[in-house]
Amino acid sequence: MTELLEELEEKKDKANYRAEKYKRLRNGKNDDANKWVEKRDRLNAEVRELIEKGNELKEERNGFNEKVQEYKEKRNEMNKKVNELSKKLEREKNKVLPDGNRTIKKIEKEIEELEFKQMTNVLSSEKEKELVDKISDLKQELDKRRKLIEENELICELSSELEEAKEEAEKYHDKVSELAEGAQELHDKMLENYQKADEVRTRADEAQENFLKAKKKADEYHEKHIEAVNEVQDYSKIISGLKNKQRKAKRKKEESKAQKEAKDLYDKFKKGEKLGTEDIMTLQKAGLL
Repeated sequence: MTELLEELEEKKDKANYRAEKYKRLRNGKNDDANKWVEKRDRLNAEVRELIEKGNELKEERNGFNEKVQEYKEKRNEMNKKVNELSKKLEREKNKVLPDGNRTIKKIEKEIEELEFKQMTNVLSSEKEKELVDKISDLKQELDKRRKLIEENELICELSSELEEAKEEAEKYHDKVSELAEGAQELHDKMLENYQKADEVRTRADEAQENFLKAKKKADEYHEKHIEAVNEVQDYSKIISGLKNKQRKAKRKKEESKAQKEAKDLYDKFKKGEKLGTEDIMTLQKAGLL
């Protein structure tokens, strides 16, 4: 039985060693899992912040776009007014000017072409004089037409109103450009935040995968630890039972030996042999006296 107990103790020690080993491995993997959880949670918090910032930029951008639309409508209205005033002004000029088909712009262009011809072509004295006279006549006609326009109160009023409308339309156009540029900057920043959120989310997903892997491994080690602990407990029960059985057998053997000694003493006592104090006490313990 001693050899069996030694064998069982050895197996128990080995099982206990495995239990401790898997406990250390389990705890290590749980530590890894906790680190991945912390990283995942930190990254997910960063994702939420980036998305929140992106949403704020989106809302701000939408506000700019609404303003862009508002000023576009104002600009379009003013451009429409400019076109209407331009047409009205031309009609009034045609009423005032003789031969309405010959506008001031046409005469200016004709003068410009003749002056260019004078400078670039080699002409005879007679031809050049004719050209100079024609340019002079055109300039006189141009001055006359300008004077007619400048002296017309309605045309001056329309011209002034047209210039104001053009300036107003230009202001609205500049505002549209300014707001559109601001909206584009906000749009770019919004996309930058969303793209960064996607990148960080990918890292958070990787951390989650690593957490699950570490947790799965920790669970596997835990199961093996529990198996080894149960094995240790089983061996402990068996060893304890065998030791109890060994103690009982030893005690029974000792009791049997004591009974035999007491019987021998009792036989001596019946024969009248003299017994010592210890012998008498042994007989009393055995219930023979």
